[in-house]
Amino acid sequence: MHMRVEKNVSIPMSDGTALRCNVFRPDDDGRYPIVMSFGVYGKDVHFEDSFTPQWQKLKSIYPEIDQNGTSGQYLRWEIPDPERWVPDGFIIVVVDSRGSGQSPGYLDLYSPQETRDYFECIEWAGVQEWSNGKVGLLGISYLAIKQWQVAALNPPHLAAIIPWEGAVDQYRDVLRHGGILSNTFTQNWWPKQILANQHGNALTTHIDRQTGQVTTGVGLSNKILEGNRADYPREICQRELVDAWFENRTANLSKIQVPILTAANWGGPGMHLRGNFSGFTDSGSNEKWLFAHIGTHYESFYLPHYVAIQKKFFSYYLKGEQNGWEREAPVQLAIRRVDGTAKMRAEHTWPIDRTLWVPYYLDASNFELSIESEISPTQVTYLNNEDGVTFKTKPFDQDIEFTGPIALKLWASSVACDIDFFIVLRCFDTNEQEVFFTGAHEPVPLAVGWLRGSHRKLDMDKSKPYRPYHTHDQIEQLESGSIYPFEIEILPSSLIFPKGYQLAVTILGKDFIVQKPGRILHTYPEDRSNDRFGETTTIYTGGDNASYLLMPVIPI
Repeated sequence: MHMRVEKNVSIPMSDGTALRCNVFRPDDDGRYPIVMSFGVYGKDVHFEDSFTPQWQKLKSIYPEIDQNGTSGQYLRWEIPDPERWVPDGFIIVVVDSRGSGQSPGYLDLYSPQETRDYFECIEWAGVQEWSNGKVGLLGISYLAIKQWQVAALNPPHLAAIIPWEGAVDQYRDVLRHGGILSNTFTQNWWPKQILANQHGNALTTHIDRQTGQVTTGVGLSNKILEGNRADYPREICQRELVDAWFENRTANLSKIQVPILTAANWGGPGMHLRGNFSGFTDSGSNEKWLFAHIGTHYESFYLPHYVAIQKKFFSYYLKGEQNGWEREAPVQLAIRRVDGTAKMRAEHTWPIDRTLWVPYYLDASNFELSIESEISPTQVTYLNNEDGVTFKTKPFDQDIEFTGPIALKLWASSVACDIDFFIVLRCFDTNEQEVFFTGAHEPVPLAVGWLRGSHRKLDMDKSKPYRPYHTHDQIEQLESGSIYPFEIEILPSSLIFPKGYQLAVTILGKDFIVQKPGRILHTYPEDRSNDRFGETTTIYTGGDNASYLLMPVIPI
């Protein structure tokens, strides 16, 4: 396959800085639609070199990733492969964001400046002599989060976006689940993926396979490098409530007008799952589609079936091809089964319009989940640093499907001034063995949710019975021993439980880890002191304190 490859093309910014991009174009002259990716992971770092274990996993699933007419030399982490796109009449533009890779400047993750830069990159690409004036955005994770942010600015040449497994809300989706700080991912991500790719890092191990040079440009001293970046890990640890810093890094979904294809991974709790669903429900666009898939964080993005979906969407909106995209069902969900497989199903709404919202009541006298609401008042106390308490249904007498958002109404008290709730939905087979699922990065249970008790205040305008929405704008401490109601958001999920299987909910005071060491945890000592949370939590069920799990039952 022949294509034109232009590396380190300069994109002038309005403040005088110039960002660098790689442009991959068809050999034939003409005007083509642009598919752009913008991020911090290095436009010149090969997937295999930066993420070797993930590359090996992808190769085992899809050996043809760098075969059958493609050399694979331009494959990058979370970025579309030019050799799969350019032959179909697209131009791929990959930009190193300010302060990363070959782009000089101040590195400030997810910042308004970075988003404004993205706006200017889109507008630059839209008027190049080889552009047809339509720009689409594509990429995973960071590269998806930035799509939500810049789309809210409505660049004139932006025609459509595909945020693939990417968060929206920096507070609720990524860093402060239910108000509880999660920084273990950042502790690893910051040095390995951010600092290693900072512009001017002469000690990086990343080498451009085409040039043999480091991917981060001219070397700078450590002192200058430190002065050229915001301290993201420090920023996230020093603020507990939603403030301007978080708001400036969260997309205003209501302002987004361009067509959207948002792709969620059922196995992506703690990072991306919530954002892809809220991006669909809360964005202002009149043309939007939601796809929910299974598998790891990266494999679906590169597999031929999913690439074909991405191309069909962009061919319709960037090329004007009448390929029937407009007739695609707006919601397409991989309905999971306990054997790890899933079957795609078309729907028209999210949540699904035929959902039966069924409350399963917790009963602390026998640790059951029951649709029977007449439960005698009782209570159970658990140690916050141990395995919590688990409530189970009786074995189902027929197959039952749960697909949709989930919520838990919980009455509880603490011996201290606060509580951290970690909620886990679980599936047990007929032998009472738990069923786990392939996650974006590690095995996962059915669904999870979190809430810090002192953050229980709800935004009543945004809350729904199946999706409580907390303001996180004030701390309301608890009185020791007093009973409070807590509305807890549990992330969306989908599974068909076979006859004889059981649904369970576990409530505990620490992370539920399926496979050690665990990747996205909430263990920062300063955020979770013993004095603040105490040793025990008590849950109340039945009577005036009827705790229940609200489940989305889909008639089979």
